[in-house]
Amino acid sequence: MDPQYCAVAVTHGDITQKGYEKKRAKLLAPYIPQTQSVDPSVQSIQLSPAGPSADPAPSPEAGGPSAAARHHRSHRSGGARDDRYRSDIHTEAVQAALAKHKEEKMALPMPTKRRSAFVQSPVDNCTPPDTSSASEDEGSLRRQAAVSAALVQSLQSPDYWINRSLQGSSTSSSASSTLSHGEPKTQGQTQTQNQSQNQGPPALSTLADVLAHTRLAENSSVPPDVTTSTQQDRGSRVDMAPMVRGMSRGQSRSSMMDTADGVPVHSRVSTKIQQLLNTLKRPKRPPLSEFFLDDTEEIVEVPRPDPSTPRPEGRQIIPVKGEPLGVVSNWPPALQAALARWGATQAKSPALTTLDHTGKPIYTLTYGKLWSRSLKLAYTLLNKLGTKNDPVLKPGDRVALVYPNNDPGMFWVAFYGCLLAEVIPVPIEVPLTRKDAGSQQIGFLLGSCGVGLALTSEVCLKGLPKTPNGEILQFKGWPRLKWVVTDTKYLTKPSKDWQPHIPTANTDTAYIEYKASKEGTVMGVAVSKISMLTHCQALTQACNYCEGETLVNVLDFKKDMGLWHGVLTSVMNRIHTISVPYAVMKACPLSWVQRVHIHKARVALVKCRDLHWAMMAHRDQRDTNLASLRMLIVADGANPWSVSSCDAFLNVFQSHGLRPEVICPCASSPEAMTVAIRRPGVRGAPLPARAILSMTGLSHGVIRVNTEDKNSALTVQDVGHVMPGALMCIVKPDGPPMLCKTDEIGEVVLNSRAGGTMYYGLPGVTKNTFEVIPVNSSGAPIGEIPFTRTGLLGFVGPGSLVFVVGKIEGLLAVSSRRHNADDLVATALAVEPVKTVYRGRIAVFSVTVFYDERIVIVAEQRPDASEEDSFQWMSRVLQAIDSIHQVGLYCLALVPANTLPKTPLGGIHVSETKQHFLEGSLHPCNILMCPHTCVTNMPKPRQKQPVGVGPASIMVGNLVAGKRIAQAAGRELGLIEDQDLVRKHQFLSEALQWRAQTDPDHVLYILLNAKGVAVCTATCLQLHKRAEKVAAALMERGGINTGDNVVLLYPPGIDLIASFYGCLYAGCVPVTVRPPHPQNLAATLPTVRMIIDVSKAACILTTQLLMKTLRSKEAAASVNIKTWPTIIDTDDLPRKRPPQIYKPPTAEMLAYLDFSVSTTGMLTGVKISHAAVSALCRSIKLQCELYSSRQVAICLDPYCGLGFVLWCLSSVYSGHQSILIPPMELESSLALWLSTLGQYKIRDTFCSYSVMELCTKGLGTQTEILKARGVNLSCVRSCVVVAEERPRLALSQSFSKLFKDLGLSPRAVSTAFGSRVNLAICLQGTAGPDPSTVYVDMKSLRHDRVRLVERGAPQSLPLMESGTILPGVRVIIVNPETRGPLGDSHLGEIWVTSSHNASGYYTIYGEESLQADHFNTHLSFGETQTLWARTGYLGFVRRTELLDASGDRHDALFVVGSLDETLELRGLRYHPIDIETSVSRAHRSIAESAVFTWTNLLVVVSELAGSEQEALDLVPLVTNVVLEEHHLIVGVVVVVDPGVIPINSRGEKQRMHLRDSFLADQLDPIYVAYNM
Repeated sequence: MDPQYCAVAVTHGDITQKGYEKKRAKLLAPYIPQTQSVDPSVQSIQLSPAGPSADPAPSPEAGGPSAAARHHRSHRSGGARDDRYRSDIHTEAVQAALAKHKEEKMALPMPTKRRSAFVQSPVDNCTPPDTSSASEDEGSLRRQAAVSAALVQSLQSPDYWINRSLQGSSTSSSASSTLSHGEPKTQGQTQTQNQSQNQGPPALSTLADVLAHTRLAENSSVPPDVTTSTQQDRGSRVDMAPMVRGMSRGQSRSSMMDTADGVPVHSRVSTKIQQLLNTLKRPKRPPLSEFFLDDTEEIVEVPRPDPSTPRPEGRQIIPVKGEPLGVVSNWPPALQAALARWGATQAKSPALTTLDHTGKPIYTLTYGKLWSRSLKLAYTLLNKLGTKNDPVLKPGDRVALVYPNNDPGMFWVAFYGCLLAEVIPVPIEVPLTRKDAGSQQIGFLLGSCGVGLALTSEVCLKGLPKTPNGEILQFKGWPRLKWVVTDTKYLTKPSKDWQPHIPTANTDTAYIEYKASKEGTVMGVAVSKISMLTHCQALTQACNYCEGETLVNVLDFKKDMGLWHGVLTSVMNRIHTISVPYAVMKACPLSWVQRVHIHKARVALVKCRDLHWAMMAHRDQRDTNLASLRMLIVADGANPWSVSSCDAFLNVFQSHGLRPEVICPCASSPEAMTVAIRRPGVRGAPLPARAILSMTGLSHGVIRVNTEDKNSALTVQDVGHVMPGALMCIVKPDGPPMLCKTDEIGEVVLNSRAGGTMYYGLPGVTKNTFEVIPVNSSGAPIGEIPFTRTGLLGFVGPGSLVFVVGKIEGLLAVSSRRHNADDLVATALAVEPVKTVYRGRIAVFSVTVFYDERIVIVAEQRPDASEEDSFQWMSRVLQAIDSIHQVGLYCLALVPANTLPKTPLGGIHVSETKQHFLEGSLHPCNILMCPHTCVTNMPKPRQKQPVGVGPASIMVGNLVAGKRIAQAAGRELGLIEDQDLVRKHQFLSEALQWRAQTDPDHVLYILLNAKGVAVCTATCLQLHKRAEKVAAALMERGGINTGDNVVLLYPPGIDLIASFYGCLYAGCVPVTVRPPHPQNLAATLPTVRMIIDVSKAACILTTQLLMKTLRSKEAAASVNIKTWPTIIDTDDLPRKRPPQIYKPPTAEMLAYLDFSVSTTGMLTGVKISHAAVSALCRSIKLQCELYSSRQVAICLDPYCGLGFVLWCLSSVYSGHQSILIPPMELESSLALWLSTLGQYKIRDTFCSYSVMELCTKGLGTQTEILKARGVNLSCVRSCVVVAEERPRLALSQSFSKLFKDLGLSPRAVSTAFGSRVNLAICLQGTAGPDPSTVYVDMKSLRHDRVRLVERGAPQSLPLMESGTILPGVRVIIVNPETRGPLGDSHLGEIWVTSSHNASGYYTIYGEESLQADHFNTHLSFGETQTLWARTGYLGFVRRTELLDASGDRHDALFVVGSLDETLELRGLRYHPIDIETSVSRAHRSIAESAVFTWTNLLVVVSELAGSEQEALDLVPLVTNVVLEEHHLIVGVVVVVDPGVIPINSRGEKQRMHLRDSFLADQLDPIYVAYNM
């Protein structure tokens, strides 16, 4: 548990609102407990060791804010610029909402992050994960405890919002998810456990633990399974310091660390998981309705409609008319005509003044100059590009205008030049790099408009990115463009006889303005000549523009209000425009105010951010005067959060002559252009009223004046009246355009001659937007006239005033309620302190996961924000949004500063951000996912049927349903041709002696090294002789008695085989053990030691080298080397023969012990009798048709299971030659196995999945090279993968496909299946039909049903048959609970009976009862007399259409997975491998993954193959994919380095080992995310 966490627990208290102290005190008074000794304005107390940058922590008594807070306040203007969302009323609402949570305390687990993972945060702010508190003196601990005790009481915590888990999730944890499983712990583990119970590990026990636990203990509806040593009462303030003092560290840990299973687990990880569990205990807000979940149909929980939902009650709205558009005698017939007129009559009159980056005017363009230059450009475009007969441009062609924001002059000339030449300008942003956010979409726009030519300035052209040979880069997705420079020196003066054609405005397109949709596609809105002119007239009338006025424009002049007012209407009215570029605003935010003052401007055109910036910087300017302004047009006045900017600006500048009635908010959209604008008021007239609306009402699309809860209110200002000459309606935003009622929020639609006409080149989309005919409640159209959708959401208030509450593209529709992205941004930014994130750099969007929209917030984190600050800010944002909007956040991510994709003017490119999020390329540095809180539509957990059904009903049920009992058998193991061999030698030791006599020189074994050279061979006689030497040594030196166990510790090879037979000759029981890895003794030696101890071995046979290792200093570090049994090295044994060769009295006696670690981490040794050995060898011989003339290649580990049988036993029995390839040799020579198959022309080979994977990954790209080397696999007819798991279909298929080029037959690859109770149940031999593949429905499988579906069906899982059942083997599928046989459409446990079943477990600590249970079991009904062994694997049997050797229909056995490994979640049965397959697909950098459960939480561990900055990208993607495909919520996502997930020799994941390491905090994860 790291101190970082502690700091989070302590710092939830900062609820200050800088400034506005009185208001705050009033608002918060009801919520602040009186006993509190800490001022809520204490910034934050960091418990991390104070580095140079850490704030000095104030003492709890200090009343004022910390120094840091004062410092922060004075620099406010610098850091918090883009404050369009600023609303002080709202900020206080958020603080009040947060204050409500104050008394409820709950520790929230903070994610663990590896120190190195993100260089971004300065070192001083990070605390190393395990800061050892042992080095600190007790006093310092006590001081910290006292501070924390004082604080903990007064600070709020996120308990309330997070604790709403599903009510039914307390399904029983499956066997594999409890630790009380009796698996023997390795000594190392046991020691640490004891040590930590006695003394407590110094490095882990920090104050943070104690703190976290005491917080857990406080009445947070603690579930009964948490045992804690402190119980506190909510009201009283308990000083915790004495408690900490009086308890020794060891006690505090062991008494508090009992987790849910009653198993002490000593780690900070389990503490956090316990916290997480506690935070998930409470039921969620939406009640889950009752309903039955059908087996076959997966149903999403649909929340019942809430009767208290507000519904619209008003009458149907009547369309609203704007005042008629007056006709003024001197209005020009076309816009170009106006320019021509002013150019001729008012040539000296100023048209445009531009500023440099410091805010000083550079040049003024007069109307004369504007006219003459535009004329030159028009002439040049039409006559000087190309030849006379083949001009490049014709009237009506589209041309891109690429001009930077600081060069309006060039743009004006280009725009009017195009109008005069009658070509259509398409203004776009200057592309900066090849990878600009959204540049591909701009390419789509240029393509859809058919643009082939771009106009730009010389300076701009120089700045464009170039290829090495100086050409302009081809931007991603752009058509090929010709670039034309329009600087005056390159233009030609028109000839005397040339005059531009200026027709009266008509419906031809004048220009195209781009707009980006919610999805990020960019479309061009075409504006006709008549629309352009009419719009200018309407604006002139509405704004009362007069000839010769001065206008200051701060907006982008290429589109929208900046273009309409600042370029078009201004020219129509001969206005002097002063253009203030964005860059100037950054350097000098007051520049526009100064321009108004200097030029006595009458009109200013701004956005909220400009008001905010000017207000922040106004202290620097005492003498500005704004009395000249008659209109301050606020272009984004339709944004609900503009109210506060307008008010605050007025507040500051009223003393500088600003009149309240000049502020004119307006609403516009690219399609309808200006929708409404507030007309400048008369002095002294009352200001329009505001609407204070209920957020809850808004989320249901209904207008309700907010009365009850002032925290969740939205204050909106009107945007004035509809434009002159326009008609407006409000229609439902989705579905047919039905008219809304008067108290309903809908989309504003507009009919006007002054709007856009279409999306250029996109007729389909155009129809739905520009040609909407509203219908009434009965669905009948209300008239003929088409309306245009504006994309604005709003309503018409009293006096026909228009109110806008949001935009369609910012709508997030979450379970039938609608939330506005801007509102959520505002709430997030009202959470103080905002020292964690940049104000303007925040994106809100929704992603569809599991049948609903989920809200995601992404913000840029400041580089100096510490982990604790960020996590605290994030958790409070969650609370605030839940409180105010009543909606849960799915994911909140913080990314490093400046990494979010930007729009050209520096805002956040939301659709691109969403794309990055979904692709996993956002690279967050902090993330908080809350699927438990916000996913409310999960199906109900399944209630299992009681197990009390009698046999009769099941039997009848099966017969009635016409199902067969699911069972299958191999062919009879009759007497075969070498029956005298069988009769004479029922023991393998005798078979070897017989072969040594009858065929002494027949080579049984060839061992290959990495170069493919046969380093060692053994004939029958040589093997017999070596076995005799070993037996003699055992009898002499070992002092061995008959029946003693002897451990064989050898690398894979022939020594192992000889020693095995030596043990049989001496009458001992051999136990083969994998030797420890010399480079990794600490991990591998304890297992060796454990098997030696468990098997009570009397002696160890090994090589000289390994003997040295066992006695080495390194070995002593991990085990006690003084207590090894006798060690005999068999390298140089004297030539001696044993006095006699032992012959067992009966075949039931033990031949050997087979020890193996199961995937669940259980070490089990099974007893194999001589009879079982002979029966198994006969069965394999029969299935694979093995004779002494055959050669078989084996690339397997020879230590347990079928691998050992094939390596050591099979050849001696059947006489075939085995070519032995140790799998570890492949690591240095990948092609060894495949080239051996070709070289020796092998027909049958056996390998493991790890070998197959090595070849697939390592050689997949090298098939051509192998072919050239002459590797040919056409001889292979069977390649059997030896495994104890579900067949890995994808791996087998890719192996077959990759090596098809080398002649490998697609039918060759198959699989075997064995288990602990029977080492070989299935093995694809030569005789049976090819293994079949079926597709089963995963949803049914979770209910233990098998439903076959077509290939490619959704939620289908391909399964491959596990090989033909061996001769003499019978299997049946059984219900593991009732122990009754099942029909063949059920998934159940595979039970097996055969003459080669193992005889029982050798030993399992304290679990003797398991023995009878697993090995000698009867069915509860049906065929009750047969003795069965339980394999512990789930599977099913299917009768196929194929015929087997005897001509009957073939019954295929399909293995689905180990019963111990299955996860029982929500009452359903999941197989880890299915979840892991989904997870591995989620992101390209996930190398491998493993899942397990811990106290009903699903934990996903993913290995990260990419760079560490991708670690946090995995968290949301993993959560999404598991939710989508498996309907499960991931509890914890752990990101680790490649190779951390332990894999056993068979290539199977050791999930339980992984779980133990995780809980004991031994994984060193890159990141651990706790999903809320």
